[in-house]
Amino acid sequence: MGSYIEINDTLQLTTEQGFPKELVLADHIKTPYTASNFEDKVFSFFDKPSARIYQLPPVRIFLVHNINGKWLFWGHCLVIEQTIHSSLDGYSTTSGKFIITEIYDPEFQKLMTKRETPEGTSFFT
Repeated sequence: MGSYIEINDTLQLTTEQGFPKELVLADHIKTPYTASNFEDKVFSFFDKPSARIYQLPPVRIFLVHNINGKWLFWGHCLVIEQTIHSSLDGYSTTSGKFIITEIYDPEFQKLMTKRETPEGTSFFT
């Protein structure tokens, strides 16, 4: 008998899972954010389905907002804390904390999103 643990290089979050409410695309397009806007801010995420291990610092993680199944790449983050919650029925979730280390400028954000999302999941298609 074994168990399944997923290793991720992308922190893809819905708003309900803790995607930062401070990141608003319309505002970012008008006045682009930078990582310095979020210095010293620690964000929490929770209820990611299944057991996951995120790459450890200093390795960057892609930060992606999942909006109704469409992915929007925002930049990089470092996952600084992670916890796997398991139940006796075999259901697991992952929670943790992260800091933002890079925010893409709006043009690169659009290119990155179009290029790196799984087929059919780009916010920009």
